[in-house]
Amino acid sequence: MSDVKEKIAKLKDQAVKQLEEVGASNLDHDLLDTLAGRLRLVIDNKDALLVSGADESELETVRRNFVEKKLGVDDKDKGMAAVKAVAKKMSSIRMKNRVAFYYLVQQELS
Repeated sequence: MSDVKEKIAKLKDQAVKQLEEVGASNLDHDLLDTLAGRLRLVIDNKDALLVSGADESELETVRRNFVEKKLGVDDKDKGMAAVKAVAKKMSSIRMKNRVAFYYLVQQELS
């Protein structure tokens, strides 16, 4: 397995652990693979792999770059409500895995 593939697998494993920690079940592993794969270009940037749930500008970036651009949700209030709901749900986790965060946001909006 290549170094990048190993890092993506590790990122996904961390996401699964965090999702289980917040009570998520029946995980869609294909979706997790897709989300983890999208981060392959920033896999060596630890800050890019984490989400700060307390930083309003970070949450706005998630809304704009993931919710709006990737998921196509143009309603800013709906998108931000989903992002903030996930931040609250994951508040007990200090270093929030971006894959887990995105997964929960996508589930929140479905």
